[in-house]
Amino acid sequence: MASLNKVMLIGRLGKDPEVISFENGNKKMSVSLATTERYRDRNGEWAEQTDWHNLVAWGNLALDIAEKRRNYIKGDMMYVEGRLKTRQYVDTQNITRYVTEVVVDKMMSIGTNRVQSNPAYASYQQSTTNYQQATENIQPTYQPQGNFQDVNTNFQQAVNPYQASPMPAQPPLPDPTYGGEDLPF
Repeated sequence: MASLNKVMLIGRLGKDPEVISFENGNKKMSVSLATTERYRDRNGEWAEQTDWHNLVAWGNLALDIAEKRRNYIKGDMMYVEGRLKTRQYVDTQNITRYVTEVVVDKMMSIGTNRVQSNPAYASYQQSTTNYQQATENIQPTYQPQGNFQDVNTNFQQAVNPYQASPMPAQPPLPDPTYGGEDLPF
């Protein structure tokens, strides 16, 4: 009978990936991943259960991370596919220990937590703030033409993000009592 050893996880990296190089040129990447499950407990309150998973990768994936072709950092939301592998070792006190790891086949970022750590994001955030400050005092240049009726006088007109002029008010809705008697068909 056939068997299947497949793991798919979505979670956040608990630390920056560490890459170890061996004498024969092979590389091993290791990192921890946190997955969190939210559920309601017996009292109806929301509770969270976080599990930590040890990830290891070999070959091209470890090489890409070592050479910064894939730049993953602590807090990044990741999608991971791989298989479970349990290994044993003897520690310094001569006790046999067992470790279960996810040997990663696929690893991709699906979201980041780089608000403060990425200088490019900080530069983008500053330029966005400068743009907003520069455009906040622009007076509208477009005046609506025609017979428009303001449905709600307290309603502020929506502003098109690509232009500095407000959008015209919505035309009045048709009369619900109109039966269409003057239509030619």
